Amino acid sequence: MVARAPLISVLVVAYKSGAYLPRCLAALAAQTFRDFEVLVLDNASPDGAETGLDDLGIAAELVRSPENIGFAAGNNLLARQARGTWLALLNPDAFAEPDWLQAFADAVARYNGISVFGSTQLLESDPALLDGAGDHYSPLGLAWRGDRLHPAAGMTEDAEVMGPCAAAAFYRRDVFQRVGGFSEPFFCYYEDVDLGLRLRLAGERCIQLSGARVRHVASAISGQNSDFSRYHITRNRIWTFLRTMPGPAFHLFLPVLLAQLGLIVLLGPIRGDGAVRVRAIRDAFAAFPAVMRQRRVIQTGRRTGVVAFLAALSWNPLKLFGSRGDRRPIRRENRAGPIPPTGVEHATD
Repeated sequence: MVARAPLISVLVVAYKSGAYLPRCLAALAAQTFRDFEVLVLDNASPDGAETGLDDLGIAAELVRSPENIGFAAGNNLLARQARGTWLALLNPDAFAEPDWLQAFADAVARYNGISVFGSTQLLESDPALLDGAGDHYSPLGLAWRGDRLHPAAGMTEDAEVMGPCAAAAFYRRDVFQRVGGFSEPFFCYYEDVDLGLRLRLAGERCIQLSGARVRHVASAISGQNSDFSRYHITRNRIWTFLRTMPGPAFHLFLPVLLAQLGLIVLLGPIRGDGAVRVRAIRDAFAAFPAVMRQRRVIQTGRRTGVVAFLAALSWNPLKLFGSRGDRRPIRRENRAGPIPPTGVEHATD
């Protein structure tokens, strides 16, 4: 007899996260909502700490990768094996509050036609502060987590945001798959921003849930301001802009993006990160032909008007440079029809 599919599949991509994974899974075991499965990818962790699932008090499916395939490809792999109607992505250094999944399940019933939800992320070191409340994107090609390090007491209502931070995000599995999931060449960083923008282009919206909360260590694995993070953030934000910015806005803001990159190169010797930034910019444009082919497919499948898409972006530079939130009132309207598959996201060219 085939077991009934759960409502939610929780996906955890673990790499060198042995110090955090037990607590992450223990928090899932303590959820008040029970209709979920857990899939964990051991992404070739050299510490070998991702293997003791039998001792952690929760039934989880362990998937092993012979090499570190990255956050983007890792979640795509787990999504293909998931059985739930919904995918709940959770970083191993994110610890869900006991009612995290219940708050989400209630939101599904409350918001008809919404296929993307974000969690309120509290700073693990000081839960009175936000680690982020939704991703925002400037037409200048820069993304940020809204209201990071601002008081969590200000998050009292659900709101619409550009997209969710994938450290703790919910996607309808069929919608995630139809747009191709994460772009695997990104490896990690900005892959959730790119996906959020592609979902917007495809006609989807994202609701940031005030009551679905996790505590997040943030950059616990890759290291904050490490050369690794600097490289991937710099390269991937270029790819994100090239792939997703539609129509006339692309031509209007591309010179601004190029000017930013020139400034990054000039300031590199002063900031001490010149070599890694230059390498990231070089690699980003080395893939320019392939990225522009992907752009053509993504933009051809666009179902949201240019004006509506641009309206979802954040145009206030004070919010950008102050990492302030740009949450919007929720519009009560349903999604219009299925999303056509793009068929481009798993290509490695």
